[in-house]
Amino acid sequence: MSESQTDHEHPQEPRDERSSSREGNPPATKTLSDRLARLKWLGRTVTHASVILLVFIGGIALIGVAQRLDWIQRSGDAASGDGSHVHDGETIYTCPMHPQIRQNEPGDCPICGMKLVPTSTSAKTNPTGATDDRYICPMMCTPPSSEPGRCPVCAMELVKATGGGGGDGVSVTIEPVARRLIGIQTAKAKQGPVTQTIRTIGSISYDESKLATISAYVGGRIEKLYANYVGVPVEKDDDLALIYSPDLYSAQVEFLTAQSGGGLKRLGGSSDFQELAKQKLIELGFTDEQVANLRSRGKAESRMRLRSPIKGTVIDKFAVEGDYLKTGDEVYRIADLSTVWLMLDLYPDDASRIRFGQQVKAEVSSTPGRVHTGRVAFIDPTVNEKTRTVRVRVEMLNTDGKLRPGDYATARIDIPAIHQDILYDPSLAGKYISPMHPQIIRNQPGECPICGMDLIPTSQLGFADAPLPQQNVVTVPRDAVLMTGDTSVVYVETEPGRFEIRRVSVGPMTDDRAVIIEGITAGETIATHGNFLIDSQMQLAGNPSLMDPRKASSYPPGPLELTDTPTTVLSGQSGELFDNAYAAYFEIQKTLASDRAPDASVVGVLRDSLTQLSSQPDLPKRALSHVQRAQQSLERMNNSLERTREGFRVLSHALLRTAAIVRGPQTADKLYHMFCPMVPGGGGDWMQRDSELINPYWGSEMLSCGELVKDMSIAPLLESQRK
Repeated sequence: MSESQTDHEHPQEPRDERSSSREGNPPATKTLSDRLARLKWLGRTVTHASVILLVFIGGIALIGVAQRLDWIQRSGDAASGDGSHVHDGETIYTCPMHPQIRQNEPGDCPICGMKLVPTSTSAKTNPTGATDDRYICPMMCTPPSSEPGRCPVCAMELVKATGGGGGDGVSVTIEPVARRLIGIQTAKAKQGPVTQTIRTIGSISYDESKLATISAYVGGRIEKLYANYVGVPVEKDDDLALIYSPDLYSAQVEFLTAQSGGGLKRLGGSSDFQELAKQKLIELGFTDEQVANLRSRGKAESRMRLRSPIKGTVIDKFAVEGDYLKTGDEVYRIADLSTVWLMLDLYPDDASRIRFGQQVKAEVSSTPGRVHTGRVAFIDPTVNEKTRTVRVRVEMLNTDGKLRPGDYATARIDIPAIHQDILYDPSLAGKYISPMHPQIIRNQPGECPICGMDLIPTSQLGFADAPLPQQNVVTVPRDAVLMTGDTSVVYVETEPGRFEIRRVSVGPMTDDRAVIIEGITAGETIATHGNFLIDSQMQLAGNPSLMDPRKASSYPPGPLELTDTPTTVLSGQSGELFDNAYAAYFEIQKTLASDRAPDASVVGVLRDSLTQLSSQPDLPKRALSHVQRAQQSLERMNNSLERTREGFRVLSHALLRTAAIVRGPQTADKLYHMFCPMVPGGGGDWMQRDSELINPYWGSEMLSCGELVKDMSIAPLLESQRK
C-alpha cells in the first residue's frame, strides 16, 4: 500500500515541473517589458530637459549678444539716470558740470565753457579701481575711518559703511513708513524779529521818593495817638497825634501879640514881627490852615495836632500815648504805596542790554498767575564787588495795593536777540517820557505831573520810532539744531523724504528758537524731531554727520540774500578806509581768478584797513560784526589755493553784508554782486567792480561760470548826499 502510493507519487513530479514551467513564462516577459517602458520614459524626460536647458542657455547667449550690440539696454544703465546711451547711432554729449546741457555733437558748455564729453564716459567707473570705502564703529565712538581695523575707544571691529539712501554722500532718504515709525517732524525756517528773555528774581520795595517821616518839631508829651497801629491808611492832612507843648504855646502867644501889635518892625526895620511869628509857627510844625485858624480864633492852645503830609499807609510807629518827646524824635513813618519799586540784580552783560524806560513783566508770589508790568527807572552804574551783579530799579504802579513791599517776584525782560544800540518798542515809538518817572508817557511834550520836569522824546533814550529791518533774522526751532563743541548741524529736507546735512553758524538762542547767522535761508524745511536718528543713519552710511561734518555744506543753495535797508555812505577817513579795504578785496578776487594765491602784502592791506575801519566811531554797530567776521576769515588766506578759496567765500559773505549797510564813495559808484552755482557746498558769491564776470572759485577751469545777481551801485544816493 505504501509502495503503490510511492510509485504513484513519483510519476507526478515531472508533470508538476512542466506545469510550473508553463505557468512561469508569462510573468518573466511582463517584467522585461515594464523595464523597457521605464527606460523609454526616462529617455524622453532627459531629452526634454536637455532641450529646455539648451533653449535657456541659448536665450542667455542671445541676450548677451544683444547687449554687446546695444540692441537692448542693461538695467544698470537704465537705472543710472545719467543718460549714457546712444540713440540711432548718435552719441549724446553733455557738460560734466552742467548735466542739463545735452546735444548730439561735440562743443563747449554755454554756461562754463568746458568741453562737452560723451555721456557714456560719465557712467564709467574709476579706471584705477580706487574705492572710497569707509569703516565705522558699531558704537559710533569715533569718526569714520578709511581703513579697516578696531575702534580705539571700545576696541570693536570696524565695519564697512553701507550705501547711503541719498547716494550723493551728503543726504539720506527716509521712506514714508520708516518716517512715521521714527517720528520725524519738520518745520519751516522763519525770518522776523526775535527776542530773548532775561529772567531774574527780585523783591518789592517802597518807593523812596514817596516816604515821609513824622517827627516832633518841639518837645512835649503825647496825649493822644489817632493812628495807633502800623498799617492804618491815612489821607493827606489827617490828624495823627495830639501833643502838649509849652514851647508851642509860647510861639502862639507871640503870634497873637504880633497880630494885635499891628506892624511893629524889628530887626533893624527889615522884617515884620508878624511874619516872623508866623514863620516860627510853621517851623514848629503848624500848617497854613492851622495858622489861619489860630488867627481867626485869637486864642492860643497848648496842644498841637500832628498831621500827615502825604496820603499813604503808616509803616512804622515809634511812640505811644504818654511818651515825652524831644525835638526831632520820630513818631511815624508813612509810605505812599500807589507806586512801588521792584529791585532786581542782573549780571553785567544782561544789564548792558537794557535801558531806562524798558518794560519789565513780573509775577509776585502772593498773586500767582497775574502779571504786573513796570518800567526800568534806574540802572546802577557800578557792579557789586561781592555778588558781581548790577542793581536795577523798576517802577511799578500799585493802584489796587496787590504789590506788597517785602514780597518776592520773578521778573522777565524781553530784549532783541541781536544786540543793537537802538530798540523798537511800539508803546514808546514817537512818545515823550518823564526822565524821573518812566510810567509817565505822553503823546505830546509837556511837564511831568509828579516832579515837574520836562518830558523828553523817547528817541533820546535809544528807542526807534519805527520797526527796525535789521532785527529780522532767520530762526529755526531750537530742537532742530544738533550741537557738539563748536560744530552745529541741521538736516534740511530738500525733497520729500530726502534729508541733507547742513553746517550752520548759530547765534543767540531763545526759549524755543535758535538764530541762524549763516547756513539756512527762510522757507527751508528743517527736521525738528527724529534728527538724531537721521544723523545715525548718516553715520551708518558713512556720510558726513554730527560727529564728522567736514564734508557737509555750510551754505544754502542760491545767492546770498541781503536785507533791503537804506545804505549809508561814509565820508572822510572812514570812507577812505572802506574803499581801501574793498580795493584790496578786488585785487584778491582777480588773483584767485588767475589760479594764484594772493600776495601777503595785499592781504595785509585788507587786514589793516578792516582793523582801522572797525574802530571808527561813525561805523554803524550793525556793520561792525560783519567787519569783524571779515577780519577772522583772513586767517585762511595764507594757505593753499584751495584753502584760500574757501576763506574767500566767508570773506565775500561778510563784505557783501557790510556793503548792504554802509559804503565808501568809490564803492558806492560801482559794485556788482556775482554768484556761481557750481561751487561745491551751495554755490559761491563774490563782488566785482566791473560787470564782466571773472570767477575766482574756478579760475581758468570755468572762468566765465556764474551770473550777475544784482547791481549794488548807489550813485544817485551819493549825489543826493553831496548836494
